[in-house]
Amino acid sequence: MAADLHPVKQETFNTTDRINIDPKGHLREVDTYRLTDFGLYMARGANHPRFGYLESWLLPKLGLRANIFHFRDGVDERQDFYFDVADIHVDGGVWSTRDLYVDLVSVTGEPIDVQDIDELAAATSAGLITAAEAERAIDVTLNAVEGITRHHDDAMEWLRTLGIELTWADEIDMVPAE
Repeated sequence: MAADLHPVKQETFNTTDRINIDPKGHLREVDTYRLTDFGLYMARGANHPRFGYLESWLLPKLGLRANIFHFRDGVDERQDFYFDVADIHVDGGVWSTRDLYVDLVSVTGEPIDVQDIDELAAATSAGLITAAEAERAIDVTLNAVEGITRHHDDAMEWLRTLGIELTWADEIDMVPAE
């Protein structure tokens, strides 16, 4: 196995109890959950050393989780949106994600950056995900890259053409780092 190979990251979004259980099993209080016909929006503080607030949209039909990480002063990251390729399950008020390793980093007006294809291959070889899951991850990735590219490297424009209008917080309260 590759040195940086990790088990599949799984996360839970409990809209009834207003909590998010992150991949490490930490319970996080959620400021906002908003359900739409195309997905679930979540906004919460983050005591992470690199970012202090996280906004996410779970988009089950597309197999994507769209994120905005609100980075701390001094953290040099160039991204407008960060997409996780994931299987997304909904069971009543509980949503869950199973990350399929591939990530897409979007800076509007620049070509989409596909990351961690090597992790996908290694995880498949190691039996952490099935060949069918790997194929689904590739299909989701190709669909997103093609859509974003066709819409002038504008991820939000691509989503709007699919009837998906993502809205983001106007103001957030950064949480101190742990």
